[in-house]
Amino acid sequence: MRQVTIAAGSKIAADAGAAIANQGGNAVDAALAAALVSMGTDLGVMAPGASGFVTVWPPLGPPVVIDAYAEIPGRGIDPEQFSQSSQEVFFDYGGRTSNIVGYGSVATPGIFAGLDMASTDYGALPWAAVVAPACQWAEQGFPLTGGAAEYLACTHEAIFSWQAESYQALHHSDGRCLSAGEIVHLPGLAHSLQQIAKGGASTFYTGELGAKIAAEIEDHGGLITAEDLAAYRALVRSPIQIRFGEWEIATNPAPAIGGAALAAMLLLHEHYPLERWHGEAVRQVAQIQNAVLEYRSDHLDGAIDNAAEISNLLDLAHRGDGCGSLNSPSTIHISAVDSDGLACSISASAGYGSGVMVPGTGLWLNNSLGEIDLHPQGIASFPPGTRLASNMAPTIARHRDGTVLAIGSPGASRIATAIAQVLINFMQLNMPLAEAIAHPRLHVEDYAGRRTIAYEAGLPMDAIAGFYTRRFPTQGMYFGGVQAALWSPETGLSAAADARRGGQVAQGESY
Repeated sequence: MRQVTIAAGSKIAADAGAAIANQGGNAVDAALAAALVSMGTDLGVMAPGASGFVTVWPPLGPPVVIDAYAEIPGRGIDPEQFSQSSQEVFFDYGGRTSNIVGYGSVATPGIFAGLDMASTDYGALPWAAVVAPACQWAEQGFPLTGGAAEYLACTHEAIFSWQAESYQALHHSDGRCLSAGEIVHLPGLAHSLQQIAKGGASTFYTGELGAKIAAEIEDHGGLITAEDLAAYRALVRSPIQIRFGEWEIATNPAPAIGGAALAAMLLLHEHYPLERWHGEAVRQVAQIQNAVLEYRSDHLDGAIDNAAEISNLLDLAHRGDGCGSLNSPSTIHISAVDSDGLACSISASAGYGSGVMVPGTGLWLNNSLGEIDLHPQGIASFPPGTRLASNMAPTIARHRDGTVLAIGSPGASRIATAIAQVLINFMQLNMPLAEAIAHPRLHVEDYAGRRTIAYEAGLPMDAIAGFYTRRFPTQGMYFGGVQAALWSPETGLSAAADARRGGQVAQGESY
């Protein structure tokens, strides 16, 4: 009998994974099903026109990362069109935030190609079976999740009101945005997902759906062409692997930067371990975050060809040369493990959302070209087909006793800091997994032009030289939404989901 446990950002996503496990699916099948449901139902937070990464670690083989992240489009198009068909918008999300939206902000999406590859290479069930729960929810309608409602309350006016299709999907006739728990029907989404289930991911790139996407973007001055979609391929990469205590950890490699930041933080904490959370521990965590994030800001942000700089960051962190010398929204994460020891960790993002819904398809598209924090110098100098940088860090860890942990988080620039703090709590401070996730967090950032420690109430925060502080009175989605699934040969399966984003866990089994 195979058992599977899964942690996801919503109940319907977690339950979809469990249902697939009950049909004979393994951890990969369950994670794929949950991800597909999230892509269609976590409105604003996620979208079908997204990109991401799938980390898989088989019980008897090496870990792999399937890179299904966004590419710069524009084959045969003047990249100056980016600025002509996009606009900067402002909204309040953990403070005043700006982003670029519109047709020119849409990058070539990759998530369907990556999920299809993971299904073919590691799944136990047919592709159509793992897409079926997403099709069912799209057809019958689904409740708006609390995390999505919270995000849309901040962004619906700026991002999802300028295009008629987006506005109509998210608003009542009197102009009110949908609220948590309301049933949502997206015209065309069920049919689109059914086409993808029947024809595979290729229909999104070269089939009827691909043609509609390319035509909509080109008709409105965007950069994606039919050639861009046809050329897209998911890539298999070797992950970053580090030793942290008695754990071997595998996470997202270059050109993504989230995995490198996470690995560097953990390596520095290996040299400067925590014994408990007190004022000195908070100072130490803040200094390590600051060291890594400043290196990221100076050397990685805006750089697509970043492998050498990432290698240097990890070398410095391996030596413990960090605190003195290293002077860096909208995502979903799914974690699943099974009793065979197979683990799968999926992170996917549509950026903050472009506001573009392809008419008649129910498919919202990303604004990955418009994420200012990741591309502060813009994208005009990079050729079409270049993979964009990402904060995502879907991660898997194996203990020497055979225990396996799949973990990850949404949260833009807070992804690495959120995962690192949970792993420190769990692996160094020996907290139970749920407690490790629920513990208050901090994040070092530039806020209002000042180096600031944003932190949740409950941390023992003393004055720390060189930092301002910004206290959040309650825990919230600004600090991520860590989802983790664990299998131990002694205690079996367990999972924990982050209440910050209304996360849920589920378990299924097959004979």
